[in-house]
Amino acid sequence: MSADLYWMITRNNNAYLLKKRDIKKPFSTEPGNLKNVASFRYNGLVQPKTVDVRAAKDGKGFVVTTKRAKQQNKPGKSNISVTMSAGPRRSLYKLRRYLDGGKYRKDLTQVALRKASAILESQKRSAIIAKKGRAKKSE
Repeated sequence: MSADLYWMITRNNNAYLLKKRDIKKPFSTEPGNLKNVASFRYNGLVQPKTVDVRAAKDGKGFVVTTKRAKQQNKPGKSNISVTMSAGPRRSLYKLRRYLDGGKYRKDLTQVALRKASAILESQKRSAIIAKKGRAKKSE
């Protein structure tokens, strides 16, 4: 089935849509949707090639999942996951090379880099400031 036809069928009703009152564009939570917006460009179900960036389970780095167009009819074999945890700058560099070098969807490269950068920023350890208690009364 073509991507356009599949989008026409699923754009208003699917299990991943989050419709709210007074919001013109509903959110979408399907895997492969980088911006979580219900649009044809970012939809992970419809597009033959998608990129997904999620935080790694151990809290260090992120996991990049790409979908191969040739394995569309075999969902188990279509997704390839790569964990990148070599430090923030190195991981972002590797992600850019992975997406640009493999001639993957160039329109998703910048969005994937932004999402990966936000994940890495959230994984930074914040400095813990010790609270000082009150001084004891002297009698």
